[in-house]
Amino acid sequence: MKKPNLSFWQIWNLSFGFLGVQIGYSLQNGNTSRILEALGANVDKINYFWLAAPLAGLVVQPIIGLSSDKTWTRLGRRIPFILLGSLISAMAMFFMPNSGNFANLLPALVFGGLILLVMDTSFNITMQPFRSLVGDMVNDEQKNLGYSLQSALINFGAVFGSLLPWILAKLNVANVPAAGEKVADSVIWSFYIGGAILLLSVLWTVFKTKEYAPKEHAEFNNIDLNAPEVKEKTNLIELLKTAPKIFWQLGLVQFFSWFALFLMWVYTTRGIANQVWGDAAADPHSLAFNEAGDWTGVLFAFYSAVAAIFALSIPYIAKRIGRKKTYSYSLILGGIGLIAMYFFHDKYILFFSMIGVGVAWAAILAIPYAMLSSSLPANKMGVYMGLFNGTITIPQIVAGAFGGIILGVQKGAIFYNEANEKCFEAADKGLFTGNAILMIVVAGISLLIAGIAVTTIQEKSE
Repeated sequence: MKKPNLSFWQIWNLSFGFLGVQIGYSLQNGNTSRILEALGANVDKINYFWLAAPLAGLVVQPIIGLSSDKTWTRLGRRIPFILLGSLISAMAMFFMPNSGNFANLLPALVFGGLILLVMDTSFNITMQPFRSLVGDMVNDEQKNLGYSLQSALINFGAVFGSLLPWILAKLNVANVPAAGEKVADSVIWSFYIGGAILLLSVLWTVFKTKEYAPKEHAEFNNIDLNAPEVKEKTNLIELLKTAPKIFWQLGLVQFFSWFALFLMWVYTTRGIANQVWGDAAADPHSLAFNEAGDWTGVLFAFYSAVAAIFALSIPYIAKRIGRKKTYSYSLILGGIGLIAMYFFHDKYILFFSMIGVGVAWAAILAIPYAMLSSSLPANKMGVYMGLFNGTITIPQIVAGAFGGIILGVQKGAIFYNEANEKCFEAADKGLFTGNAILMIVVAGISLLIAGIAVTTIQEKSE
């Protein structure tokens, strides 16, 4: 029995809550480094604070996927987890910019790091079921549309979330921390507004979406509810051993894609602060640094807008030239865009780089999931999507663990010492100056590798 075709608005409602989740996620990506620096973190150590998030995702997503596969409630199987994650996310978004106010409990930087862990974990709890929900509800003919529309909604949310601090600053909300404070009001209120919208948009999906009942789900996917294998315990290691080949092929692409994205999110604020504002932005409490932080949000909003538009065209482009070529070309454009940032010193010229990043981002959010979902067993869709998240979190962990080391090499912190001043002088005159913009170049190279790796993928139809 085939799943019915859904209307455009039915597919829209499936992913509408992701709009709000992405507003929160974009606020996190664009402002967390800014907040952590304001709380006292050094730029070459800030990557370690970001490690907590992907580590949590690596553990949480398979568990959530497995649990949602086996959960049937009045609300559905995926929606209860979406709702729970959104509630925790909203609370974490309230605490994150206020970390400095809890110094009586924990040092501000430690508290901020813990809230980052909670916030990103709850985002993961919310995001993973959204991926599986589309796979559950949409038939194979509409999957390109389903995931492309989800990608578009994600990016509409990202535009607003990324721009929000800048918008508030233009509305005369204080963009520099008040006396005795560590974080500007424009950032604090952005997190409040983002958290509220996150809850409201998720509630829209909760009330507007009716998941298939167990019997319907079984009929659509040819599942025998009485079969012994349905009731047996799921072994994650065994699932990985028996995962379809495309799971691992896409995983390789995902590794280099998300390694690049993590570096971009962590180092863009400091990179463009150095590149565009120069010495005036050295102090993380300075107006110049906060302007650089706002501009990072503007740039992220722009690439998200590009991604939202491009996402809507992916089904048509993929139909014309194929999903593999669409995916590969998109990633290569993103890599070129990031590398080009090294040569741009005007903040407006950076928009050209963001065009390529936006095209790549749209493809990353849509195409691998459309490719993978068609090759997964319906009764294990959630757990496999959760395991597939490892291809997102592991590269972030690697980037988080080694990003500071790479930056340290640039600064001469590892191979040079005070007894060898000439080496320091040579380093200061060359490329390896500790400038965070070089981390963006590394990110660009990683995206180029991902684009090439796409050519190794064998789709089900092949």
